[in-house]
Amino acid sequence: MQKNPISALSRWKIFDNLRRSLVPVALTLFLLIGWIALPSSFFWTIMVSVIIILPIVITSVWDTINKPKDVILSHHIKNSIRNIAHISQKTLFDLICLPYEAFSNVRAIARTLWRTIITHKNLLEWNPSEKEEKTVKINLFASYSSMWIEPFLAFTVFLFLAIYSPLTLPVATPILLLWLIAPFTTWWLSKPLAKKVSLLTHTQHVFLRKLARKTFSYFEEFVTAEDNWLPPDNFQEQPVELLAHRTSPTNIGLSLLANLSACEFGYITTSQLIERTTETIRTMKKMEQHKGHFYNWYDTQSLDPLLPKYISTVDSGNLAGHLLILKQGLLAIPHQKTGGLKLFEGLRDTLHVLVDTLEEKDHALLNQFDIDLEAACGADLTSPLETKFHIENLTKSFQSVFGKLNNDSASETYWWKQTLNTQLAHLNEDFKLFAPWDLLSTVPARFTNHFSHSAHATLIEFIKAAKELKVEVNRQQQERNSDKEGEWLELFKTSLAESIRLAEDRMDSVENLAQQCNSLSEMEWDFLYDKSSNLFTIGYNVQEHQKDASFYDLLASEARFVVFIGIAQGKLPEESWFALGRLLTRVEGEPILLSWSGSMFEYLMPLLVMPTYENTLLDQTYKSAVNCQINCVKQKGVPWGISESGFNMINANAQFQYRAFGVPGLGLKRGLEEDSVIAPYASVLALMVDPQEAYENLQLLSEKGFEGQYGFYEAIDYTPSRLPRGQKSAIVYSFMSHHQGMSLLAFAYLLLDKPMQKLFESEPQFRSALLLLQERVPKATAFYAHTTDIAEINYEEGGAEARVFNTPNTTLPAVQLLSNGRYHVMVTNAGGGYSNWKNLAVSRWREDGTCDDWGTFCYIRDLKSGKYWSNTHQPTLQKSDKYEAAFSQSRVDFRSTNNEIETHTEIVVSPEDDIEMRRIRIKNGASIRKTIEVTSYSEVVLTSRSFRFDATRIQQSFCTNRDTRASTCNYLYTQTAISPGEATVDVSSDDPAGKSFGRNIL
Repeated sequence: MQKNPISALSRWKIFDNLRRSLVPVALTLFLLIGWIALPSSFFWTIMVSVIIILPIVITSVWDTINKPKDVILSHHIKNSIRNIAHISQKTLFDLICLPYEAFSNVRAIARTLWRTIITHKNLLEWNPSEKEEKTVKINLFASYSSMWIEPFLAFTVFLFLAIYSPLTLPVATPILLLWLIAPFTTWWLSKPLAKKVSLLTHTQHVFLRKLARKTFSYFEEFVTAEDNWLPPDNFQEQPVELLAHRTSPTNIGLSLLANLSACEFGYITTSQLIERTTETIRTMKKMEQHKGHFYNWYDTQSLDPLLPKYISTVDSGNLAGHLLILKQGLLAIPHQKTGGLKLFEGLRDTLHVLVDTLEEKDHALLNQFDIDLEAACGADLTSPLETKFHIENLTKSFQSVFGKLNNDSASETYWWKQTLNTQLAHLNEDFKLFAPWDLLSTVPARFTNHFSHSAHATLIEFIKAAKELKVEVNRQQQERNSDKEGEWLELFKTSLAESIRLAEDRMDSVENLAQQCNSLSEMEWDFLYDKSSNLFTIGYNVQEHQKDASFYDLLASEARFVVFIGIAQGKLPEESWFALGRLLTRVEGEPILLSWSGSMFEYLMPLLVMPTYENTLLDQTYKSAVNCQINCVKQKGVPWGISESGFNMINANAQFQYRAFGVPGLGLKRGLEEDSVIAPYASVLALMVDPQEAYENLQLLSEKGFEGQYGFYEAIDYTPSRLPRGQKSAIVYSFMSHHQGMSLLAFAYLLLDKPMQKLFESEPQFRSALLLLQERVPKATAFYAHTTDIAEINYEEGGAEARVFNTPNTTLPAVQLLSNGRYHVMVTNAGGGYSNWKNLAVSRWREDGTCDDWGTFCYIRDLKSGKYWSNTHQPTLQKSDKYEAAFSQSRVDFRSTNNEIETHTEIVVSPEDDIEMRRIRIKNGASIRKTIEVTSYSEVVLTSRSFRFDATRIQQSFCTNRDTRASTCNYLYTQTAISPGEATVDVSSDDPAGKSFGRNIL
């Protein structure tokens, strides 16, 4: 005898579970006895109802009077009403199903007792839920068949009471009616929710497929041997044509999936997919890695990592996840149909794009080819011979007009006609696999009944059929044949051997590539993971052996993909998923998770490959995010779609700058309302959530001319401060590799019925963690107010943390310190101050509080009157009509009015880069036109803070400047080494000291 290891509490729980199984039986018997045998049937009916309802009422009342501290009262009341309604519905349903539940429990108890006490057989019998779901039929007849006890009991009791106790009928009839319709009720409630289906019209379908075709052309054009089959980060058309020969892990992953999607669209053949994937994987194996991770940036031509060597957590997660999805896509190739209509449909998309580039007079040239292609797309291809006929017919038809089309190599038409011609060539090349079936058209009459004219659907079946034919050929060769028959058999045998070799090579290639994808996806995550917070750090600097101090802590971000992958691979605990923040707000009454910048990229990028489930927290967030994006710009009368993108500002290399933009109501980041930049790819992503609204927006963008050779341009900037006078918008003429890849996957999601999501669910590792994606919307929670609101933004009056000074003449200078830990700026309320970088002084400054005229200033001069003043009180000391200095947490603002000219100066230090940024807005408040001259000034020193500033002449001899862009007065200051071993420092400015006003201005 051994002591029972189960604790007393656990034994009590087991007993309570057994007790609860008898509750439906007891309540059903209680009702029946109350109606049939006991007096006062109304009383017993009420008693049973109270037994069922009372615990629920107590719970509801308790939840209502106990409001959480961080929940707004109005939200708490709404949640309480919603919970009471939900509980009431559940209680009514329990009452409806009471007899059936009692019958099921009695049957289960009886079967258990019989097997455990009498027969001792079938003790472990059970049915997996998956099998149960497949075998159970969901229809009204099946519902009545399984729940027959309820209508039978209701009808029997009704007859009994009608004969022997008619006075009880009015009491029992309502409940008996509920039992009578119970099977119908459960059937109706069990029906799957009707999904919102957006049926695309033919015109919409053609429009979106043309966009998909143009989008993939980016990868066709630029992912080549010149860049080692890696995707260049971006291509810029204007103001200077540039191709960025660098790439990231996210770019590589999306490029690989872009090839897979293109194969599904029919733009490339399976052979091309294998070839392009093989080349990219081969390159990846040559690239330097750290603990299985690829660095954040590589030179695509030399394959060297770009400095500093840095590992981005989300980039690594994106690549690992995309490789595993690609693995499943490759493994599916042997089980897919060889050839098929999708290749002709891909040709049709290319034709439609080509026709759009043609001049009106050339449209008629392609009429016959269009007719032949439509016939191929509409054909029921049952044999390779039919496929061959259409391929040859199309090739002949297109070659007849190829030379007559635009032959200007610089034109889009020329590029697309070459692309269409290449597609046809690859179709002909891919058809070599079916060469033996082509020979069957000339089979000698004697062998007609021995060789089949049909080809099997999949690659596996193809190889099997080819080997069976080879056996038959060997058998026929052993018999007596004529010379002609012998020649045909030998030719057929040779062709079969070649086809088998090609098919087996393809099988071996996909299996080998799948193994390599799996190997490359294996990465170490420990050094990026913080076990105390269960969160991923932003990244890791390999050269400094230091991980970032910041973490990905929001569920509504692209980081949830890498967290999911880590859990699915068994390298992270499940707690890391629930450690991600779930800050909720409400948009038009619907809950939505807050993100950092409120961009479409953050919300929808994981959806490109991850499945979504109805009525879950993430699904609700997707829908609300898109609705919020749509409504955000309705009042502005411009297209919608906000995400991280390029914008209308170029750097010294004439390249467009890039930044995260988002919806103010959805992002925690400050200042989102200051920009108005529309990224078309954001609308493409929205096709996955609201196809109709997204299509209409894309159509509008196309009509406005925002479409280029490779699909939509990167962005359209509507921000007034970055636009020339009189211009309402500016197109960012560039294409980003990862935005192109994301767009193609979004098109595939809608047009090809979620191919990446199906591959995601077929990956065993991912399938084990799918329940994480099915988190329901919380019933009651603290809904966080919008962190930024366009109408409420006021940096000068930012609450208790903002200090506002209406005069520069304070007893002691008030100061504000701005810093990112390396670069430091001090500013006084009069406008003086200094800038330091690490241990170097960037600008001259003295500690004497009575001399505040040191720092970085901006002079303004009215050319007509000759009057001049500065944007701050220092250094000109001109009295302003209105003056205000506002110090807030991360910025300094100066507002002043002089000579009817209003200036607003903003000063910030970048948290990422060691730079300070000063922006000045100037507004003419007068009724007449004024011409002014604006000059910035700072005395650059570039030396140690401990160096004697009195030695001005000595120091100036070591500080030189050169004009880097004379047209914009941009100067680069350089400090040469004063002593051996001392570093040199560069700093840029837009005007050297004294050029406009001279040194005597001070």
